[in-house]
Amino acid sequence: MSGTVTWQLAPDQQRVAWVTLENEGKFNAMSRTMWRDLQSAFEQIGARTDVRVVVVQGKGGHFCSGGDISEYPSFRFDTEKLRNFHEVEVWCALQSLLACDVPVIAGIEGNCMGAGLEIACCCDLRLAGATARFGAPIARLGFPMAPREAALVAKGVGTAVARAMLLAAEVLDAPALHAQGFLTQVVHDGHCGEQARAMAVRISTLSPQATRLNKQALRRLDALLGPHSQALWVESVQNQDTFLYADSAEHREGIAAFLEKRSPHF
Repeated sequence: MSGTVTWQLAPDQQRVAWVTLENEGKFNAMSRTMWRDLQSAFEQIGARTDVRVVVVQGKGGHFCSGGDISEYPSFRFDTEKLRNFHEVEVWCALQSLLACDVPVIAGIEGNCMGAGLEIACCCDLRLAGATARFGAPIARLGFPMAPREAALVAKGVGTAVARAMLLAAEVLDAPALHAQGFLTQVVHDGHCGEQARAMAVRISTLSPQATRLNKQALRRLDALLGPHSQALWVESVQNQDTFLYADSAEHREGIAAFLEKRSPHF
């Protein structure tokens, strides 16, 4: 397994936790180990009372390019293994971000695709470099986004943008996502970490009780605004048909083509 997700308190600002995605040579694509690391990191952070804000970033000029496709042949073609991956490994990690009671800032540079977009959608505030790129072009790989994850992305970027990303495999730039309201701020390339740090330090001086209660209230508001649609999504993912594409020819062809560095033939 490749890649890691680590976290630490800022040396000179102990109230700020930094979570770093790292998968060298793969633009920080999320491996299965990294999903488990991400869940563990946020569970550890959530158990602390001294952390007032979290910054999530990628290492080496990219946020996260998606999933680590090199691992996919080992599990994605089996229905139950695929279900477990999305419903347990991925969703539990994303849920750990959503459940965090302190503000979470995403500092986004370079690629923010697929899994990276999902992680960004779980954050409260999102800063991005001017040339950051966003999308979920997994239709090129022969598989859909899992329903819970698709609902998360549609809520984050808006249904029109989600349709463009999922149905047309469109990749959008930071100004476009800022115009849609997804990004809090667009900054000059190379300054995203600096600006995220400044925002985090500013938040860390605010009332921790107020920010936690505001975060909890906003989470309850989200639940109240869409209980019926959420229930439908839960029902759909419990239906085994959701993952029956696992052993399909298109699924196998899309992943094989990516790994062989060729165009898929659907």
